[in-house]
Amino acid sequence: MKKILVAAAGLVSLSIAPAFGADLAARPYTKAPPPIVAPIYNWGGFYIGVNGGGGTSHKCWDINNDLGAAVVPAVREGCHDATGGLVGGQVGYRWQMTNWVFGLEAQGDWADLTASNASSFIANATNRSKIDAIGLFTGQVGYSWNNVLWYVKGGAAVTHDKYNGIVTSSGVVFDSASESRWGGAVGTGIEFGFAPGWSVALEYDHLFMGNRNLTFTGVAGAFSRVDNIRQDVDMGTVRVNYTFGGPVVARY
Repeated sequence: MKKILVAAAGLVSLSIAPAFGADLAARPYTKAPPPIVAPIYNWGGFYIGVNGGGGTSHKCWDINNDLGAAVVPAVREGCHDATGGLVGGQVGYRWQMTNWVFGLEAQGDWADLTASNASSFIANATNRSKIDAIGLFTGQVGYSWNNVLWYVKGGAAVTHDKYNGIVTSSGVVFDSASESRWGGAVGTGIEFGFAPGWSVALEYDHLFMGNRNLTFTGVAGAFSRVDNIRQDVDMGTVRVNYTFGGPVVARY
């Protein structure tokens, strides 16, 4: 009887083992989820935009010829800071290499930077100046953190200037001169991409416009005087650009 019970228990265990093994079958293989993709804002491509802001131009006048007579040494007539607003646009092209961004840009602005000062050499006379246009032709080097770009720029600058001598007591213009003056420019800015292709920037530029002799003419184009006028310009602008760039590149 005892042998019969042991044999029966063995048969029961053999019948249970396959079923238990089936319950412990290996779990099926599943593919790991893809890594999180961090998009990189694309700064490369052709762009166009608008800008607006303000500026100031420091000017100093040194007269070295008055009515054909040389003034030796030259006499400082005075200085003033011509301030006002400006508005315009810019076009350019940028290349992006990993985080580095390189570019070329042309910018043009209408301006109204005006000021005046009393002449220390000519009695009852006021010297007035106005910059009515500014152009910049620059190269850029920048570094980007996704949709944030910091850049520096440098190149050539041109301003269009008008000058007048005014009778202080009456306001009548007695002589005038104008010029397109070329110089150098350096600047820096920080730009934020807020939508695909769209960005807004804050930029500061300094223009080194140097010294230049200006010949003033009076009534009927008669010679009046020669002043050596020194000029620098500082300008700050808010810029909005749209970039016709390529697709956004993904970084893992």
